[in-house]
Amino acid sequence: MKPAPFEYVRPGSLAEVCALLAGDEDARVIAGGQTLVPMLAMRLARPAKLIDILRLPELAGIRAEDGAVIVGATTRQAKAERDPVIRASVPMLARVLPWVGHPPTRNRGTVGGSIANADPSAEIPLVAVTLGADIMLATTDGPTSMPADDFFIGPMLTTIGQGECVSAIRFPVWPHERIGTGFFEISARKSDFAFVAAAAQVALDDDGSCLEVALGVGGVGDRPLRLDVSSLVGTKLDAPSVADAVNAASADMDAMTDLHASAAYRRRVAGTLCIRALEAARADAAAKPVVGAR
Repeated sequence: MKPAPFEYVRPGSLAEVCALLAGDEDARVIAGGQTLVPMLAMRLARPAKLIDILRLPELAGIRAEDGAVIVGATTRQAKAERDPVIRASVPMLARVLPWVGHPPTRNRGTVGGSIANADPSAEIPLVAVTLGADIMLATTDGPTSMPADDFFIGPMLTTIGQGECVSAIRFPVWPHERIGTGFFEISARKSDFAFVAAAAQVALDDDGSCLEVALGVGGVGDRPLRLDVSSLVGTKLDAPSVADAVNAASADMDAMTDLHASAAYRRRVAGTLCIRALEAARADAAAKPVVGAR
């Protein structure tokens, strides 16, 4: 099939993008197009206007700033995957990016596009929610931001309003020396959409006790979720403590049934993957040298 007719616009500024979006509720933003273009071809999406933001310089790039790493919305996923700033400061994102789609789609797909698309099984939104990232928005009233946990409200649904555009994602940088990450997902084939995914990041002190921990799951419900496992802070992340914390945090977790998996399957697998992700993160952190050790 071919897309339904639409008007194509390439604005010269972010302010123009917001004005165009505010003036037409049927307008859609396009950057990498790895999700939108197939939807257009199948006529699952029929925007009246496509606004191409890919070449706006203010939306691209990766930079460290005030205890965070800012990733521009049009930054290619492949570029973020190889970026030394992300590898050094946002290790969970660096670990997860190779699982996003396939190399050709990462070469075209953008970080902001994955966030704005809000697929509940997508890996980048899972990282944003798990780490407590902020979604930065350009609006007709100027820049603003909101926590990722508030941005995603359902499958392919966000709180973004008319006249607003994702401009960047602000990932917090943990101030610890010994940080480890773990990530696991289950899918029909490698790089396909995940039925269930779990991402963990932990920080250990010199004695191997947990200083900070973050755990999230994706693909289980209608949006990625951060689980409260704060009870693990101060522990050695031993197996009984990890299992108890995961079981308590996931006890009331909503799960969906679809053609791929039942809700019961997703809950069971989520618990297993969360434990594995925490164990992998602990091992990764423990392998880091103790500060001042020779």
